[in-house]
Amino acid sequence: MIENQATVPGADGADDDERLRELGYEPRLSRRLGIFGSLAMGFATISPVVGLYAVVAVGTVVAGPAWVWTLPLCLAGQCLVSTVYSELASEFPIAGGPYQWTRRLVGPSYAWLTGWVSLCGYLAANTTIAYLSTPWLLGLFEITPTPRLQVAVAAAFILACSLVNVLGIDVLRRVLNVGIAAEAIASAGVGVALLLAFRAQPWSLLTDTMGAEAGSGGSIFAAVLAALAVGGWAFIGFDATTTSSEETRDAARHIPRALWWALLSVGGLVILNAFATTLAHPDPAKVVAGEDADPVTTAVLTAFGGWSSKPFICVVIVAFVACGLAAQGTSARSVYSVARDGVLPASRLLRSVNRRHAPIGGTAAVTVAGWAGLLLALDSSAIGSLITFGTAGLYLVFLLVALAALFARVRGTWTPAGHIRLGTAGTVVNALAVVWLAFQFVNIAWPRAVLAPPGAPWYQIWAASVLSAGVLVVGAVYLVLARPQDKVRAAGSFAVRTEEAQP
Repeated sequence: MIENQATVPGADGADDDERLRELGYEPRLSRRLGIFGSLAMGFATISPVVGLYAVVAVGTVVAGPAWVWTLPLCLAGQCLVSTVYSELASEFPIAGGPYQWTRRLVGPSYAWLTGWVSLCGYLAANTTIAYLSTPWLLGLFEITPTPRLQVAVAAAFILACSLVNVLGIDVLRRVLNVGIAAEAIASAGVGVALLLAFRAQPWSLLTDTMGAEAGSGGSIFAAVLAALAVGGWAFIGFDATTTSSEETRDAARHIPRALWWALLSVGGLVILNAFATTLAHPDPAKVVAGEDADPVTTAVLTAFGGWSSKPFICVVIVAFVACGLAAQGTSARSVYSVARDGVLPASRLLRSVNRRHAPIGGTAAVTVAGWAGLLLALDSSAIGSLITFGTAGLYLVFLLVALAALFARVRGTWTPAGHIRLGTAGTVVNALAVVWLAFQFVNIAWPRAVLAPPGAPWYQIWAASVLSAGVLVVGAVYLVLARPQDKVRAAGSFAVRTEEAQP
C-alpha cells in the first residue's frame, strides 16, 4: 500500500538534498531531472529495439515460434523485482542502488560483493552494446565487418557516448529524449502495422515449436527452459532509473514510478514486436533451422519493401546510441557511488565530478574498461563469453539485492519506511522475487550448447557460470586481502544505516 505522505521521511516538500545528507553524502551531482528524465534512463537502457534483436532469432531457434510465450512470463517475474526495487528506491533515493541498499540492509562486506558484481555486470553490458552496434553502423555505409574494424568502430562508439555523458545530465537528457521518442514511435508503429496489415502466418503458428526442441535433446520442456533464459535477456536495464536518483527532483516518488513505466512500456513493446515479427515472417522454418539469423529485418523488409532498409537501419542505430549513452551513464554513476566510500582502487579519482556536475572519474573508468573489454572481440569465442556473462551477472545482482531485502525483513532490521510500503504483501512479493531470480539466474547460467554458436569451445558454453563464479571469487579475495569493509565502517555515511534499520 502507499502510505499517507505526511508520515514518511522527505514528504511535504522536504529537500531531496537534505535526504541525501541524511544518508551520509553531500550532493555533488546536478538535480535536473523530472520523472520523464529518469524514465528516459531506464527506457533507453532496456531498449525495446536492442532487446528485441537480442532475443528473437535465438528464441526461435531453441523453441520455435512458440517461444514468444516465455516473454510475458519473464516480464511477470521482473515485475516482482521491480516491486522490491520500488520500496528500496523510495526509502533510499541514492545512486548506486545495489551497493548502497545492501550496505544498509545487511552490512559492508555483503555490499562490497554486491557492488563489485554490479560493476562487472554493467561494464560487460557496455562492451556488449558497443560491439553489437557495429554491424548496423557499418551496414549503413554498406561496409563489410571484420574483427579489427568492429573493434575500432565499437571503441569510437564508447568514446562518443562518454563525451556526451561528461557534458552533464542536461545534455544527456536531451539526447536520450530524442532517441527514445524515435525508438518508441517506430517500435509501436512497426509492430502494429505488421500485425494488422502484413501478417503472413496463422495465429496457430504461435503454439508450434516446428521441431526446434531437437536441439535440446528432443525435450519440449528443456526447449522452453532455454527459451525462458533467452527471454530474460530482454528485461534487464530498467533499474537504470535508480542510478539517476541524485539527479532527479522528488526522487523518492519519481524514481519508483519511472522504474515501473520503463519496465512495462519496454516490456510491452518487446512482446508486441516479437509476436508481430514472428507472424509477419515469410518463412519461419528458416529461422528455426538457423538459416535466417536476422528474422526481424527479414519480416520488416518483406512487409514494407526494400526502400525501408536504410530507414530501418537508422532506427536501430538510434536505439543502440540511446542504449549505449544510458548504459554508460548508469555505469559511471555506479562507479562514482561506490568510490565515495573509498572501497575501490583509485577511489579519489573515480569519485571526481567535473564543473558540469557529471561523474567524470567514473566515466573515464567506464571508457577504459569498455575499450579493454573490446580486445576480446578480436576472438569471437571470447567476446561471446563476455556477452553471455553480461546477462547472468545482472540477474545475479538482482538476486543479491532481493536476498538482502528479504533477509533484513525476516530478521526484523528493515521495515520499509519510504513512500511505498506494502506491509506483509511486500514480504511475500520479496520472497517470490528471490525464488524467481534464483531460478532464472541458474537457468541463464546453465551451460547449453544450443545457445552457443555451432562449434563453440567449451568455455563459451560454460561462460555464464564460470565467469559469474570467477567474479564472486575475485570479489571475495579482495574483500579478505584489502578489507574494503573497514573503510565503509570508517566512513561517515555508515553511521546512517537509518534508525528504521535497527532492531
